[in-house]
Amino acid sequence: MKPRIGVTSSARGGWRSFLMHRLALWRAGAKAVRLVAGRGTPTEDLDGFIIGGGDDIGAEFYGGDMLPDVRIDPVRDQLEFDLLKEILPTDKPILGICRGAQAINIALGGTLHTDIHEVYEEAPKMRTVLPKKQVLVLEGSRLDAILKCSPCKVNALHHQSIDKLGDGLKVVGRDQVGIVQAVEGETNRFLVGVQWHPELLFYAKAQQRLFRALVESAKAFALGEVVFASGRASVELSEGKGA
Repeated sequence: MKPRIGVTSSARGGWRSFLMHRLALWRAGAKAVRLVAGRGTPTEDLDGFIIGGGDDIGAEFYGGDMLPDVRIDPVRDQLEFDLLKEILPTDKPILGICRGAQAINIALGGTLHTDIHEVYEEAPKMRTVLPKKQVLVLEGSRLDAILKCSPCKVNALHHQSIDKLGDGLKVVGRDQVGIVQAVEGETNRFLVGVQWHPELLFYAKAQQRLFRALVESAKAFALGEVVFASGRASVELSEGKGA
């Protein structure tokens, strides 16, 4: 049977993003199940999770300062933090995408830069679905074994980023100015967060491998197995602003 992967999305307009995730998961051999606040889906029936992208996370969740001109989704915030509180202890595979990577970090005790341009003044104000940003992936990391590209060309749709790192996470990807672009768990479980949107890069083999790795990990978890062992990683990306 195909693994069932829960995908969080916003009630407001989130179906467009969900369709792209459903396509990526279908290509990887899994069934996507949309998770929206107020529409209960028992998590025990799901084999893995994608915490998807969307609006900014409310600053009250990480002790930041709310900017006046950003859009937030408090209902979705509560859905995802309640969900992460439930599933993180289970070791079920989790992939965080953009705000989803940030949510994982916060759920594990980390914080965010509310606006990357206040910290990384040299960062270009880039907002594009096209792969125009380069990310250096940590050699020997599990993400490196999955993507098999470094530097990787990715898109960029964010203005928040990870600051203080959450417990049990390590930085495995940064862009050219040092902004955290990817994290993964320090244990053997599949726990990966990427700051870009791989579902919009459906034509890129490296990005499709990310979804395939999630699905294979979901299958393995159901059998009590581990797909990706901890890699031997160098430390070049472990140092940088705010992480």
